[in-house]
Amino acid sequence: MKGLTRGWKVFLLVGLFVLGLGTTLNTDHGKYFEIAKNIEIFTNIYKEVNTYYVDELDPGKLMRTAVDAMLKSLDPYTNFISESDIEGFRYVTEGKYNGIGAQIRVIDGYITIAEPYEKSPAMEAGLRAGDQIIAVDGHNAVGKTPEEVNEILKGYPGTEVELTIKRPGVDKELKVRLVRDEVKVPNVPYVGFVADDVGYIVLTTFTRDAGRNVAGALKDLEADNPDLKGVILDLRGNGGGLLAEAVNVSNVFIPKGELVVSTRGKVKEWDRSFKTLNPPVDTDIPLAVLIDKNSASASEIVSGVIQDLDRGVLIGQRSYGKGLVQNTRDVGYNAKVKMTTAKYYIPSGRCIQSVEYKDGKPAHIPDDQRAAFKTRNGRTVLDGGGLKPDILLDPDAESDILETLQEKHFIFKYATRFALQHDSIAPPEEFHFTDWEDFLAFLAEENFDYDTDSERLLKQLKEKAAEEGYLRPADIKAIEAKIIEAKKQDLEKNKDAILDLLEKEIVSRYYFEEGRIMVGLRNDPEIKIAVEVLTDSARYRQLLSPQ
Repeated sequence: MKGLTRGWKVFLLVGLFVLGLGTTLNTDHGKYFEIAKNIEIFTNIYKEVNTYYVDELDPGKLMRTAVDAMLKSLDPYTNFISESDIEGFRYVTEGKYNGIGAQIRVIDGYITIAEPYEKSPAMEAGLRAGDQIIAVDGHNAVGKTPEEVNEILKGYPGTEVELTIKRPGVDKELKVRLVRDEVKVPNVPYVGFVADDVGYIVLTTFTRDAGRNVAGALKDLEADNPDLKGVILDLRGNGGGLLAEAVNVSNVFIPKGELVVSTRGKVKEWDRSFKTLNPPVDTDIPLAVLIDKNSASASEIVSGVIQDLDRGVLIGQRSYGKGLVQNTRDVGYNAKVKMTTAKYYIPSGRCIQSVEYKDGKPAHIPDDQRAAFKTRNGRTVLDGGGLKPDILLDPDAESDILETLQEKHFIFKYATRFALQHDSIAPPEEFHFTDWEDFLAFLAEENFDYDTDSERLLKQLKEKAAEEGYLRPADIKAIEAKIIEAKKQDLEKNKDAILDLLEKEIVSRYYFEEGRIMVGLRNDPEIKIAVEVLTDSARYRQLLSPQ
């Protein structure tokens, strides 16, 4: 092979693989022949494109595009994990990774530190939320995606990386040298009391030791208050994680030997049933589980088990509807493929996987189109399209102004300015933002504006009116004037909701995620309803009884 180029060596090796595949699978002249034939076709296309395409190609990038497109056609959860992606995969499964310990996002065209984790290399080096990353080890970072920058920031513990940053309020660029380390992100960031006799546990992801951490949190609450009347498990926004940890979290509240979930897929030998293996912490304490539209997968297993066994009350919004199980398979060169291998079924026998999607998200399925099942007490529950809470609450109305304040980062940027001007603030339980006028002045400086649904509809109306002539220009102007006046009043109308957003973002700059959660609990209507239910034993029992 001495005279062959590196590219031709690759093609020869792929060809030998195809030949081997055909030899191995020649006992089935149907499906397996099709596999071998199409791999050969793909190899030939790859060879021709690499040889004759007008520009020089990156073989790795081209192949990654092909693999990603193939897997994307199956479902949103089946994907390829390259060697460079492994640190991100490790974070999802273990809750830890090697890097600098900070969330980043694009704000105003710059990769920006959104939140340095407590006790992380980023925090120790003095990085702050709002710092803009200009360069990494001298290489320009402007215009890069968060994924591209994260790939550089992650690395072996003990290795160094130098960031060039632009800090709001500081004229010159700063250079910050960090030493990478293992970063651990807690899956139970807060445990406490939301009333004298009601405990609260928030679980943000089902990474390793989630069950052990929830069990420890409940034991601590009961040790602090032996007369505890109930506990709230908050799974809102929890997108899931490890199936084994869903079983372990359920085991905290239900007896040993209970069926939690069954998985069924194409390979029958892989079908499994998972039961609780350990003694529970408490099977009697009244329990409320909070869920929302972003509670998915492992969150839905735990919530579904609690509902099916009538162990507690679900409160909030319908969950996401992800009843699929993924497993990873090694594919060589330290890479893996994560693919859907089964659906899961909770104790009542139902699968809560959504069967309809719109714009890549689960679509609402009317109750009369969903199959009915029974809980242990005989209550009717439905399959497909997520879990319906026992107490269904409308989420806080997301007005155009609130969405714009967050999506355009006005709340974030004001908190950044506030932190530059204030070295410290009161503890989270005592802090209240009082400088409303300063925030309004900041919005004026930033030329804050937003589009409303009314304005979008008015634009369509103007186009139609121009075509059909039913409305005069004066009529359109009168409507526009009313919209402008209404928008002026929107800030005051939404003042309480905006103050809540401001307080959570500001407090996170000083007290990190735990502080953000503590402030959020103060104004949370779903927490208040959960407390009412848990402290009213008659209502609690009635909710868990057949209607």
